[in-house]
Amino acid sequence: MIGPTLLLRFFRRELKNRFAGSLSGGVWVLLQPLLQLAVTSFVFVHVFKARVPGADAPGYLPFLATAFWPWTAFAEALLRSTTAIQDNAALIGKVALPREVLVVASVLSSFAIHCIGYLVILLVLAAFGYDIHLSHLLLALPLYLLLLSLALGAALLCAAVQVFVRDLVQLLGQTLPLLMFTAPVYYARDLLPEKFRGLIDLNPFTFYAEAFRGILLDYGDIPPGRIGVAVAIALLTLFVGHQVFRRLDPHFEDFL
Repeated sequence: MIGPTLLLRFFRRELKNRFAGSLSGGVWVLLQPLLQLAVTSFVFVHVFKARVPGADAPGYLPFLATAFWPWTAFAEALLRSTTAIQDNAALIGKVALPREVLVVASVLSSFAIHCIGYLVILLVLAAFGYDIHLSHLLLALPLYLLLLSLALGAALLCAAVQVFVRDLVQLLGQTLPLLMFTAPVYYARDLLPEKFRGLIDLNPFTFYAEAFRGILLDYGDIPPGRIGVAVAIALLTLFVGHQVFRRLDPHFEDFL
């Protein structure tokens, strides 16, 4: 059982380790998304002239930003937490603690950092005149927490398996970009040939990309049935990940 005090301690430790040795410290949390937004704007809007189909469609920059930053939080959380047990092998051998805390703290820190970046991006876009529904941010929060639950379940599963299969993290590094491009992060569903439009629903992140746009940009519909499926997938992933982690936990020290 992970106590809140222990979790908070490891959460702070994760944040401290991320910014250790950085000249800008925590300021990079604000600078990085702004720089990334500037590069994205130059490449996709000014060079490729990307557009979103539909007469009432939002600009391409908010269309991309509202889905891209949640994806970044998910992908980074999964990659960083997959090696959380392996990276803390020395600590595990010396201190008796619930090993899940290492994975949970890593996931939470990624989502917290990118949540700040996401808010900065949305505020900047709104300040530049894009139609971002900032009043809907509280409605988007449960969606962000649901995505966090999905990431946490996948992270617990991958972190446990990584102890025994050391090249899993490399496989994830190749798989995650494929998952991103098979979800409507950079493009709208309507741009796909009609026979492929339903297939992208097999990617769990498709729901999140379209739901964030529906809430923050009022672009597209979010059928209640898809919400139920997303909740079921997130909870099932969290349950399976936790069960696998608990089953493999007693054998970690033998392979670290």
